[in-house]
Amino acid sequence: MNHAELIRALPKAELHVHIEGTFEPELMFAIAKRNQVDIPFKSIEEVKQAYNFHNLQSFLDIYYAGANVLIVEQDFYDLAWAYFEKCHEDHVVHTEMFFDPQTHTERGIAFETVLNGLRRACQDAQTKLGISSELIMCFLRHLSEEDAFKTLEQALPYKDVIVGVGLDSSEVGHPPAKFERVFAKARENGFLIVAHAGEEGPAAYVWEALDLLKVNRIDHGVRSEEDPQLLERLVKERMPLTVCPLSNLKLCVVDDMAQHNIKRLLDQGLCVTVNSDDPAYFGGYMNDNFFAITEALNLNEAELKQLAINSFEASFLSEVEKEKWINQIHAL
Repeated sequence: MNHAELIRALPKAELHVHIEGTFEPELMFAIAKRNQVDIPFKSIEEVKQAYNFHNLQSFLDIYYAGANVLIVEQDFYDLAWAYFEKCHEDHVVHTEMFFDPQTHTERGIAFETVLNGLRRACQDAQTKLGISSELIMCFLRHLSEEDAFKTLEQALPYKDVIVGVGLDSSEVGHPPAKFERVFAKARENGFLIVAHAGEEGPAAYVWEALDLLKVNRIDHGVRSEEDPQLLERLVKERMPLTVCPLSNLKLCVVDDMAQHNIKRLLDQGLCVTVNSDDPAYFGGYMNDNFFAITEALNLNEAELKQLAINSFEASFLSEVEKEKWINQIHAL
């Protein structure tokens, strides 16, 4: 089979996707109308135009504006269900989704409202589409440590539903160290730990995520390449990096996909994975990311399979489940 056919056939796990970042303009418009919420756009076309931002902050501004229309449990269900349908199309068989409760609780939406809508969609995805999933709650790093502690408290009764905690939003000026104590408490309570580091922020933030937050994997991490000692450590520890190629291009982390370092990192033995980040805003879901890097970096069949294998190895699935999917990849 050719590369495009192989990409479509590969079972894949997605480990870096923000559920609020899968909000397609059409759905945003429909939910805004249903909830009678005013949004600053007159048409779906206008929303799409607004998706042409130039850096992380200008993206976040529209991201939070879009989130304002999400009010009742059904809104969160509809948002997640639309994403699961995309997963089904792209043969993503397992996903570990980020959600940002603070984006909603600070608007007066109850934590339970968000979680119940997402959880119901996860259950339906398993029964109707055969897609397994986990939820990872992220702290917004531009908010205070105190606010993160409050959010962690809200999550404690739902430890059976939330597998881990992460750290997202504006990276520059908000190092992982700011949240060291919150993550220590999260670990004590049995949550797995991930954190965005080394996207717009420096390689030093990746060291902090490893040493202070004691992460199970790094989200993004592409700037780790700037520090040879760090790369050596990431290889040695087989520390996963959840890389998001189209996101990196759209946010100008790279100027051209041909400059992306995912192939170099893979060649050096790092456990890099392919993910879509905020696909409604960044121009593509899982397979779009695979197609983009395959074309720009001339990836071969072995490399494509390795990226898919890495996605399961880096996931929070059981060893039995990991092995099942990895064997399927080898069989292709």
